[in-house]
Amino acid sequence: MSDEFRKNLIGPEPTLLPVEPEVTERLAGGAEPVDVAASFPASSLPWALLAEEALTAGHTVEAYAYARTGYHRGLDALRRNGWRGTGPIPWQHEPNRGFLKALYALGQAAGSIGETEEAERVATFLNDSDPQALVELQK
Repeated sequence: MSDEFRKNLIGPEPTLLPVEPEVTERLAGGAEPVDVAASFPASSLPWALLAEEALTAGHTVEAYAYARTGYHRGLDALRRNGWRGTGPIPWQHEPNRGFLKALYALGQAAGSIGETEEAERVATFLNDSDPQALVELQK
């Protein structure tokens, strides 16, 4: 494990999701997130992008649904990669960003539809995962 991702020598190791070259290449090539989500439904990144688009357009219920899907797909991926419900999920590791973006969008959408407790839980989870993620996502 690289020292750049180590936060606490006595805590759990950071979880680093695998690279998804097909997903990132398609998105970088201009594919629509909806098409990428349909082709790679287990990836958090296209769901997070759909949630961001829906939030920007003022479609909060749709954003909530997209973000929740990306969040749950991300939890599945994290667990497959050794995460046990706690520990760092570093923003700095680019493949983690799809999950972290979905988590952030879920918090925004939850707050927009009056799910205050969920929005607070999401904010705590995001901060516990990596405080830098919130800083980056609010830019």
